[in-house]
Amino acid sequence: MGKLKDANKKIEETVVGSYKKVEETVVGGYKKVEDKFVDKFLRKDGETIEEAKERIKKEQEELKKKNEEIVKNGGRK
Repeated sequence: MGKLKDANKKIEETVVGSYKKVEETVVGGYKKVEDKFVDKFLRKDGETIEEAKERIKKEQEELKKKNEEIVKNGGRK
């Protein structure tokens, strides 16, 4: 039974390690694409990519609050 347990542990480590590598590659690729998009289409003059992302995040939160308020008031602003 010990050999089977050891074999399963090795398989588990290999699978998890492979998954982590794929995950890191996909997330890293996404972040590169996201940064390029923000830089090209959303960044304002003098703004870094990170500043633009933070500004956009704040704008989205404000819009969400406004929309929730409209829904709360039955569609009236």
